[in-house]
Amino acid sequence: MKSLSVELSQPDWMLHPMQRFIRDGDAVRYEELQAWNVDARQDGLEYELFYAEADHEPYEEALESTESIRWYDLTPIDDDSFYLYVCQETREEDVRWREAFAALDLVVVPPITYDESADFGLTVVGTGENLQAMLEGLPESIDVTVRSIGEYDRRHAPIADALTDRQLEAVAAGVDVGYFEVSREAGVAAVARKLDCASSTASRLLQRAQARLARRLVARYHR
Repeated sequence: MKSLSVELSQPDWMLHPMQRFIRDGDAVRYEELQAWNVDARQDGLEYELFYAEADHEPYEEALESTESIRWYDLTPIDDDSFYLYVCQETREEDVRWREAFAALDLVVVPPITYDESADFGLTVVGTGENLQAMLEGLPESIDVTVRSIGEYDRRHAPIADALTDRQLEAVAAGVDVGYFEVSREAGVAAVARKLDCASSTASRLLQRAQARLARRLVARYHR
């Protein structure tokens, strides 16, 4: 059983309105699609469960203005995160890239993760032949970055997969400037300058990256 981890970057015309909202603003810091189901009783309807780290008010405004969304239920966790249960119509643009999975014996392993640029990462399990067929079947307009390929073993998923690209950039910047040294050689302001962002943004990226890495390490190695 082979596993393929990829990141997909879609052209602008293919983006879901909520992906465009992620890309064009700064309200969403991280989002993942945790589970989904296509309603066999009603053609073209799907139900999805998301986890998001985002500003609630602008996010809900974007949901309200998205025509494909029939209804949603947003459940806050705290001021910076929430769960979203949503029913929406399947868009033709989504069908175009999903066809690469059609008639192939493949399983998409949740979650599907979205970074600040609205690119999304996913892991697919199946035979080597079917995984190759999936890659070849994706539209040429989608940029594909292969993160890893090999035998499936969820226990040994790369540690870096716990982070968004921007969070990984923040950690790399922190290493470069000495943020993680003992004693610390530079603070958040130095990381922010290297990332060309506000200190509050750099601080949030570092905090979330460290929390995600700690959880992944404990889940993998602590028994």
